[in-house]
Amino acid sequence: MNGVATANPHHQRWQQSLLKVRSRVEKVPPFRASGRVVRATGMVIEAVGLQAPLGSACRIELPAPYSDDPPRHAEAQVVGFAGEKLFLMPLAEVTGLLPGARVFPLGEGGNGARRFPLGEALLGRVVDGNGEPLDGKGALDEVHHAPLQTPPLNPLSRAPIDRQIDVGIRAINALLSVGRGQRMGLFAGSGVGKSVLLGMMARFTQADVIVVGLIGERGREVQDFIDNILGEEGRRRAVVVAAPADTSPLQRLQGAAYATRLAEGFRDEGRDVLLIMDSLTRYAMAQREIALAIGEPPATKGYPPSVFAKLPGLVERAGNAERGGGSITAFYTVLTEGDDQQDPIADSARAILDGHVVLSRELAEAGHYPAIDIEASISRAMTHIISDEQGQMAQAFKRLFSRYQRNRDLISVGAYSPGHDPQLDEAVQRYPALEAFLQQQINERAPMEQALQELAQALGGRR
Repeated sequence: MNGVATANPHHQRWQQSLLKVRSRVEKVPPFRASGRVVRATGMVIEAVGLQAPLGSACRIELPAPYSDDPPRHAEAQVVGFAGEKLFLMPLAEVTGLLPGARVFPLGEGGNGARRFPLGEALLGRVVDGNGEPLDGKGALDEVHHAPLQTPPLNPLSRAPIDRQIDVGIRAINALLSVGRGQRMGLFAGSGVGKSVLLGMMARFTQADVIVVGLIGERGREVQDFIDNILGEEGRRRAVVVAAPADTSPLQRLQGAAYATRLAEGFRDEGRDVLLIMDSLTRYAMAQREIALAIGEPPATKGYPPSVFAKLPGLVERAGNAERGGGSITAFYTVLTEGDDQQDPIADSARAILDGHVVLSRELAEAGHYPAIDIEASISRAMTHIISDEQGQMAQAFKRLFSRYQRNRDLISVGAYSPGHDPQLDEAVQRYPALEAFLQQQINERAPMEQALQELAQALGGRR
């Protein structure tokens, strides 16, 4: 009889299901630790009676709206401690919190290690800072999950930046060449066109995968970026992580870390990844909110020291893997408040990135697009990845362009007369072609070879 029962397929499936349930039950600890809430001020909740590591996740029990309903829970993260007190910050707005509410640690064994969806199944998807889908295309429960934190790469084992990457922007390809695995900053004030320029890069850059982190921007811009700027072509090979301005500062921090972790996952598979983070400034502001809420003293322009420690920790995760492996070429937007290039976040970002592209409000207001200020922009890896011929043409272009700009006022008032300065005469003659070279339509792609040919033409055929 036992033999007959074992051969029954329904019985076999029942046994397999029972074994799965048993394995899950065996992982449950024999007791469940918990603490209780003793204080809530602003964004910070204080709890006692619980030991949880810094950065771990907890769940706070909230009363049900009706007596017959089960209790609700709010997720929070440990952001600090003082003696026996834990400082928690919720990932979303908490309503109905009561004194003495129970707090439970998350994760296996109570270590609070949260795991996030990664891998191929996320291509074409839009998720929030928790890895939850925002696009209505179904859950990601069956996808591979992993923690956000990864061990840092040995800097001596990273592959060097030795190959140019085509971003499809004429001015960048020819004059600010970007290497595979380079980390560039896009410095601009509000409304100068940085999001549109990022969308052009996302559509035109030769990369296997694109990871876009929209951190702290307006919620309306998320939909606009996906539909109108990224487009259907870019979205097919992209993952978008959205943590808009109305989410908690923890969500914004987590969204930036999650976007970087997604890029690391694809890089570890040997792929070339384009990581776009908009913006690094909003990430710094989120860390400032958290640090000030738990009592860290402000330093430079209201930014606590932890902000300037967090920035390199995020940026250094991008770049090349070991030789023969994948790469993460990253573009981080930096918002310069009042177009101030000496803003503390802009100044710090400039020091830790491999170059910066500055967008000028003056050019944008004059209808010059993309509004790249060639004189203020630089790519630190350019000399190692371009040919001598391209380097000479780029130097000649910048020399002529700069000579014209320095004498622009004299030319405008009619005080310039040709024949006295041969270099200025050439700059005046070439300037219309130089200015036209720097401009590009939103839907126009400028491949590498085409950009170099047009650069030679702008210089009168010099090659």
